[in-house]
Amino acid sequence: MQFSNAAYFAFFCLLSPAFTRAAVITSLPPGAVYDFVIVGGGNAGNVIANRLTENPKFKVLILEAGGSQDGVVAAMVPFLGGTLAPSTPYDWNYTTTPQPGLGGRSISYPRGHIMGGCSTINYLMYTRGSSEDYDEFAKISGDGGWSWNALQPYFKKNEKWTAPADNHNTAGQFNPKVHSLTGVNSVSLSGFPTAIDGRVINATSQLGPNYKFNLDMNSGSPLGIGWIQITVDGAKRSSSATSYLAPNFLARPNLDVLLNAQVSRLLETGTDKSTKLPAFRAVEYRTSVGGSLRSVSASKEVILSAGTVGTPHILLNSGIGNPNSLKALNVTSLVNLPDVGQNLGDHSFLSNPWLVNAPGNTTFEPFLRNPAVQSADINQWATTGQGLMVDTIASHLGFFRLAKNNSIFLNTSDPTPGPNTPHYEFLVSNGLPLPGAPPTGNFMGLGTVVLSATSRGSITLRSNNPFDAPIIDPALLQSEFDKVTMREAVKTAKKFVTAPAWSDYIIAQIGAFAGVETDAQIDAYIAANAGTIFHPAGTAAMSPKGAKTGVTDPDLRLKKAVGVRVVDASVLVRHLVPAMIHLFFNNLMQPFVPSAHLQAIVYVFAERASDLIKSCY
Repeated sequence: MQFSNAAYFAFFCLLSPAFTRAAVITSLPPGAVYDFVIVGGGNAGNVIANRLTENPKFKVLILEAGGSQDGVVAAMVPFLGGTLAPSTPYDWNYTTTPQPGLGGRSISYPRGHIMGGCSTINYLMYTRGSSEDYDEFAKISGDGGWSWNALQPYFKKNEKWTAPADNHNTAGQFNPKVHSLTGVNSVSLSGFPTAIDGRVINATSQLGPNYKFNLDMNSGSPLGIGWIQITVDGAKRSSSATSYLAPNFLARPNLDVLLNAQVSRLLETGTDKSTKLPAFRAVEYRTSVGGSLRSVSASKEVILSAGTVGTPHILLNSGIGNPNSLKALNVTSLVNLPDVGQNLGDHSFLSNPWLVNAPGNTTFEPFLRNPAVQSADINQWATTGQGLMVDTIASHLGFFRLAKNNSIFLNTSDPTPGPNTPHYEFLVSNGLPLPGAPPTGNFMGLGTVVLSATSRGSITLRSNNPFDAPIIDPALLQSEFDKVTMREAVKTAKKFVTAPAWSDYIIAQIGAFAGVETDAQIDAYIAANAGTIFHPAGTAAMSPKGAKTGVTDPDLRLKKAVGVRVVDASVLVRHLVPAMIHLFFNNLMQPFVPSAHLQAIVYVFAERASDLIKSCY
């Protein structure tokens, strides 16, 4: 999305100055020691910090590589979330390797480089996934505490259901019985109606059971089409930074936050007397590019919450990974864990645009093109908390499964854990708030997403310089299953717009999507235009205690070491390779990339992780 300088200036004039937060420190003294050092102030890290500092005896430090979200315009305004990445100070600005599944293209790979991490730069969508996802995870890990039913108290601790910004009647748009009013992070429905809302809902009764209406996709049964739930608090984004580190929590005297602190590696601090395993209770970091290296210690634990890219990058730089790969880069191997950085799974994304008949210019396009409209809408948001700016770019989504008789299942087993877990989704947007939109006309976008991806990539070191960006290969659309699933997702989107509800609205497919009809044409369109929706997982995969594969135990402790836990999406796994076939594969564990947008899952895992940590002390 592109916005005028005038629009931003108008917004800044309406903002009060950002306040200085008491817990944010500017430096650490030599030899500083905390009970817990948390690496990464993102979705998980801020949950851990909040919950651990409930105990006044625990002294906690967060090391965040990015800066504060305070005063960052797009970090507050929900609709502007898409402007935070890529190519901004709020993004790590990573780029992938050339992707064969994307026609050999390299693409941007956004990761949050700001307080709140990806919860500050994402599109705010809050989807839990299917109950089967969690039950499968519990089965794989050998820990029933990760099951859907067992995690319900943690969903309640996380979520604070909030009325939408316009306070409209939400009856029939969600199920109150599956939500919590007492949590920390605000979740709500869209607070600004769009002209296509009624058409979307009407279409759910016109195309058969595959397009059925789902009252609440966060009930554990997500299949169908319904209203999106988003992390907003009234008119503003609710991130881990604004919720779990709200001023009342940051005021705790036992919590410190050091911003712009980029961690290079964990430092070995000796050998644990009881287990004889190496201990890693110190962290090396710098506070400026080219700055001196410093260290800080944890008397109890270092908690890695640097994300699916950052966590394995730090572990590998610490000498924790595949010994042969580390030796090739002259990195001393300290812990033999070959799965570190492996098994990267992600959700591929494709924008599918249609030209529409929108009397009165009721799509997003007037805002996207006209600086005067931008200024007026931003001014409305800042003065009244109303209008287009209070929402993300979509108000509805749908979750779907491949047909049972799809030919892909002749040679490929179903990667989902059960019949209520989707293979793919689409998102319905009242315009094209994406780069490269046409300069004239009104549009509707249906973004398609492969959820049950079977392609597997990796995070590896580029060099032995810990501040060099890692090599990121998400292997998007590499497997035949993923390619077929994206093709079927596009077909599902195309059929959706044939419903009578769209008869006087949809005009034609446009751009590179124009004339795309046959399977071969769809496949070519996908390869040339698909990317990612930024849901990586699996690079520090959890496995049962004692397992030869994986990186972390079910209690999130790092295997073969002491003093380190990993709490972020990198631990998510799914067991796909039967044991008898293990001889022919490098890994038995494969990433569990939930059939959902990941922030809700990460929040809930972090909530339980906090209790697991507390129980040890």
